[in-house]
Amino acid sequence: MEAEVAGSGELKGTTKTHHVLEERRTEMEEIAAKMLFLKKEGRPKSDLRELITSASLLFISLRQVNRSILLEEDRVKAETESAKAPVDFATLQLHNLMYEKNHYMKAIKACKDFRSKYPDIDLVPEAEFFNSAPDDIKGGVLANDAAHDLMLKRLHFELFQRKKLCELLEKLEERKRCLLEIIANRKKFLTSLPSHLKSLKKASLPVQQQLGIMHTKKLKQNHAAELLSPPLYIVYSQLLAQKEAFGEKIELEIIGSTKDAQTFAQQQANRDNAGTSTNTENSKLEDNVQDEEEDAQRRRKRPKKNLVKDNIDQAGICQSHPLKVKLSIYDDEDSGLKALKLISLEFEYLVKLNVVCVGVEDADEGSEDILCNLFPNDTGTELPHQTAKLHAGNFVTFDEKKSSRPYKWAQHLAGIDFLQEVPPLHICSEIQNSEKLEGGHVTCGLSLYRHQNRVQTVVQRIRARKKAQMALL
Repeated sequence: MEAEVAGSGELKGTTKTHHVLEERRTEMEEIAAKMLFLKKEGRPKSDLRELITSASLLFISLRQVNRSILLEEDRVKAETESAKAPVDFATLQLHNLMYEKNHYMKAIKACKDFRSKYPDIDLVPEAEFFNSAPDDIKGGVLANDAAHDLMLKRLHFELFQRKKLCELLEKLEERKRCLLEIIANRKKFLTSLPSHLKSLKKASLPVQQQLGIMHTKKLKQNHAAELLSPPLYIVYSQLLAQKEAFGEKIELEIIGSTKDAQTFAQQQANRDNAGTSTNTENSKLEDNVQDEEEDAQRRRKRPKKNLVKDNIDQAGICQSHPLKVKLSIYDDEDSGLKALKLISLEFEYLVKLNVVCVGVEDADEGSEDILCNLFPNDTGTELPHQTAKLHAGNFVTFDEKKSSRPYKWAQHLAGIDFLQEVPPLHICSEIQNSEKLEGGHVTCGLSLYRHQNRVQTVVQRIRARKKAQMALL
């Protein structure tokens, strides 16, 4: 009761102190407002002295009140700390009692939930027990109760069987361990075998160079090159010679099925042999009879020629050779360890038209423009020579839908040289009649193409165009 009275008295004293503090603060605000008003009115400083004196006294009073509040706060904190110790001690005792209670509850629950192992053991049936159990287990007496004695004997027999199974398990585990060691050793040997083969291959390189033995991949490429058609073989040999002689940053690869190429070469050989035998028999005839037979054959073949043109797709006029030559051009100014691949081209040979077509591998939008007009007036949209045009007629077109086109420079690389449709003098006269500057540029380009190295010129122009396209993008 006395504590309550003291506490209520302290509360009233604190409330009164705070009320005094609020009054002093309000009076300070009023004095400050008056001083601001006199400042704005421009009154003399003598009018402000009384206000400044009052403000100073109020400030001193505020400090006194604040000090009394702080002292009262420290006293209350000290009393609180002194009263907190018994509460903490009581709380700790409560926690200890609750912990002991939970421990006893868990122990009681564990005892109530305890179950014996015997009901969970899958024992052998009684008939099997009496038939297979040894006599020392069946003959003994383990308990006075017959049912309990039988249960104990069956448990002993189960233990006896499990011990035997454990011995068998140990033997099998030992055998498994030995087999795993053997397998690990063999796996280790197989894992290290590639490195051994690699070191053996590396060690045998000087012997291969001394004996002139070529690399496996190069051997495969050379074997595939022997199955190429003559125009593609010329393209491959020229590009390979340029690479090996001048260190041109290009890569060559022959793609396609070698089996199909072998079958195709065998078919061509059979046709050539049949044509040779026919020519030999015809050469024995007289010249006049030969001319008459040729005229008769032409007359008979004229109506059939239209049928072939009508079924141009079925006749396979655009049949290509099974093998293709892939040319990958790399950046010659790349300073990295691995050169940047700029573009990949594929050369294919149309057998019946005797034309080499070239296109960009995995061409995206704008890639075909790199090859178009690589040299003057060479768009690749039409067949390059009259023989192919007469053979195919107007049924074979090379528009924007086809990525592979028969450019004239591709024919020159393949060794397929042909006469122009219009005499060069006639072309020169037309150029002179047209704009002189443009004509001089075309003539200069043609002259440059005819006199420079063909392979080097083509590769450099393609590389320059691709780099310019990349710079624009």
